[in-house]
Amino acid sequence: MECEQQDNSLTGHQKVIKEEKPFPYEEYGKVFSSDVTLLIHHTEEKPVSSNEWEKPFMCTECGRGFYTKQQLKSHRMIHTGEKPFTCTECSKGFYTKRDLKIHQTVHTGEKPFTCTECSKRFSTKQNLKLHQTVHTGEKPFMCTKCERGFSTKQQLKSHHMTHTGEKPFTCTECSKCFYTKRDLKIHQTVHTGEKHFTCTECGKGFSTKQNLKLHHAVHTGEKPFMCTKCGKGFCSKQKLNLHHMTHTGEKPFTCTECTKRFSSKHQLNVHHTQNLKMHQMTHTGEKPFTCTECGECFSRKQKLHIHLAVHTGENPFMCTTCGKGLSSKQNLKMHQMTHTGEKPFTCTECGACFSRKQKLKIHLAVHTGEKP
Repeated sequence: MECEQQDNSLTGHQKVIKEEKPFPYEEYGKVFSSDVTLLIHHTEEKPVSSNEWEKPFMCTECGRGFYTKQQLKSHRMIHTGEKPFTCTECSKGFYTKRDLKIHQTVHTGEKPFTCTECSKRFSTKQNLKLHQTVHTGEKPFMCTKCERGFSTKQQLKSHHMTHTGEKPFTCTECSKCFYTKRDLKIHQTVHTGEKHFTCTECGKGFSTKQNLKLHHAVHTGEKPFMCTKCGKGFCSKQKLNLHHMTHTGEKPFTCTECTKRFSSKHQLNVHHTQNLKMHQMTHTGEKPFTCTECGECFSRKQKLHIHLAVHTGENPFMCTTCGKGLSSKQNLKMHQMTHTGEKPFTCTECGACFSRKQKLKIHLAVHTGEKP
């Protein structure tokens, strides 16, 4: 009997060696070396109904069913947090040996799967398959809300959150929330200062591979994203989109304090930071910008530049109406009001108008009795 079992095992093994595949799968025309591999293929390739194929191994934690005991065992680790397979290079743990093997390509640099279209290489067959949608344009997963297409189910799932507002991944440092675990991981480098990706040209470090790729354009001079309006090139699509706003005049980001508008969130953030810093100087009396000619100090670099014109006599801003030169753009703007008669500052008490805010402030003393 034992010999008979050994003989059956040997016969099964020999079929693999000889690539004998006696079990046909009529729908696809594929053949398999055993009825087990046929079953696995069937469940992967074709969605099955509850009564067509059973999942006898049930998880007692969440009720999910599995075809094999091994699948159930691997799944249970999600609940227990157990990660028995550890990388010898970085000590990171994984649920399965397969996941560990894929991870190790990060350290070895091994990329055995090559795209036949562009020769780009990948560490896994799955990553290659995802990449190939770039060439085919295939996006089979459609959003039911906005009909936007995605190349993977995971991308669609993440996109759905933009409609629901759900942000399940929270930063433990600052409580900021994110749609995906990847976005959270990238954000966390702000707190850790971690920069794994280094430019081989100048040694500058970056928190993401994408940021390093964009930086490389500084050295190569490559600007593949072209503006259709003026032909100007940009190293990233984001910069091109920001540039487009110079043509459309669009400024979607508004400061809630002064209603000034900006074309990007970054510009708005810079504006907020500068205004806060400048405001704090009114309390501290700090004036970090010093004139090298007379030693006078200023709270803003802009004010120092305007002041320097006193020493140089330079008046680079010319009035197109009368040809008078002014030391700053702001002074030119105020001067032009003498030609246009514009008086944008109005007294709320009596309706008197003034060309300068300072003149309005002096006028208000008439009503308040204060001495400015």
